[in-house]
Amino acid sequence: MVFSSLIFCTIFLPLCLLVYYGAPRIIGGGQERKIILSNYILLCFSLIFYAFGGIKYLLLIIAVIYINWSVGFLVTKGRHGKVARRVGLIAAILFDMGLLFFFKYYNPQEIVLPVGISFFTFQALSYVIDVYNDTVEVQENPFYFALYISCFPQLVAGPIVHYKDIAGQLTDRVVGSYEFQEGIKRFCFGLGKKVLIANTLAVVVDQIWSGDISKLDSTVAWLGAICYSFQIYFDFSGYSDMAIGLGKMFGFDFKENFNHPYRAESVRDFWRRWHISLSSWFRDYVYIPLGGSRCCMARICLNIFVVFLLTGIWHGANITFLVWGVVYGVLLIFERLFLGKILEKNPIKFLNRMLIFIVVTILWVVFRAPSVADAGIFISRMFVGGFKPINLVNHLSGLSVIAFICACLFGGFVQAHMSVKAVKGNAFVCLGLLLLSLLFLVNGTYNPFIYYQF
Repeated sequence: MVFSSLIFCTIFLPLCLLVYYGAPRIIGGGQERKIILSNYILLCFSLIFYAFGGIKYLLLIIAVIYINWSVGFLVTKGRHGKVARRVGLIAAILFDMGLLFFFKYYNPQEIVLPVGISFFTFQALSYVIDVYNDTVEVQENPFYFALYISCFPQLVAGPIVHYKDIAGQLTDRVVGSYEFQEGIKRFCFGLGKKVLIANTLAVVVDQIWSGDISKLDSTVAWLGAICYSFQIYFDFSGYSDMAIGLGKMFGFDFKENFNHPYRAESVRDFWRRWHISLSSWFRDYVYIPLGGSRCCMARICLNIFVVFLLTGIWHGANITFLVWGVVYGVLLIFERLFLGKILEKNPIKFLNRMLIFIVVTILWVVFRAPSVADAGIFISRMFVGGFKPINLVNHLSGLSVIAFICACLFGGFVQAHMSVKAVKGNAFVCLGLLLLSLLFLVNGTYNPFIYYQF
């Protein structure tokens, strides 16, 4: 089940909200009792939501929940000795990373990848590490920990939630009418980004990639590359908007996962704005433990390289993800050594944004390509294929042109000089987006989220 589906928008979500708010009022009791009941209700619906992907995967996530919750007691400072705590931490790392490695990289029987495994294993592992470091208290209630891992708004594609950011909300949260309304608006805005823009541009991208890419002219190749840049942004940020909006409806405050990445003025700036929760996770649990920026320049560069090597590996077993991550690591090292100073001194920041957008777009081709060879062919056609604008008519419809224009306006690049806050906050605009999105869902066929595969 995906958020941008009719069954979710018209059946699952309304029913969940009805029970979530209705049952505690009917049963009655104090605020603490209502929170407890609400947690159990949300946990039940979250497990049902995940069960749509297969009962065997529901058993898998339950195993991840139980094992990491149990290890949390073992690594708690003051309960056990130093050796036992370290053994528990290593065991958790081996289990979570081993599980991830098996399904994403080994998987000899080509079992379908459990939805969201990269996200909920990282959340579980961050909890164990934080408990070990004594930065959070161990969660004594297994059902509350289960809710932290399986809460359906952010379960399958993030944002990756740190336990320390949500621990207090598990036991003390209040949803006012304003927060609930803001949640609905944010959800509608994200749904529109996904269904109206990402899905429409996906048709163009898939059509271009399905043909003989060695015969593409530069115009069509750039069209496919730019459309994919917008597709993946509106697809993933649309999911994040919906997740944050759903969180608000249930009283949770999830951190932002995107901050207009296509207005970035450097590669480093891009990664501060793109998939912020993943970047923060690697910063907190890999980069800083390796020494971060408190080392000599050679060690700093090595730390950066390791982080982005792991970032590429995190996305999957395809060598294209590895190349994608390594290239970003190299670019960030160059920025650290000399390129960053050049970009900072450039007084025309618009040129910086254009340059970074072009670099990011080219690297998205590597990310999208089925092989490194295909990526090389596609990128070469972007520069030597010849300029033939007339060929655009073979790939663009009136609807895709409108979607492309909207993507340019609301994709972050033009937003360096404008704001969409008024659009997000307008109830009538959001209602229109909801109705139009539902209409597209009735008539559409393409609907998967790109990051569901991770």
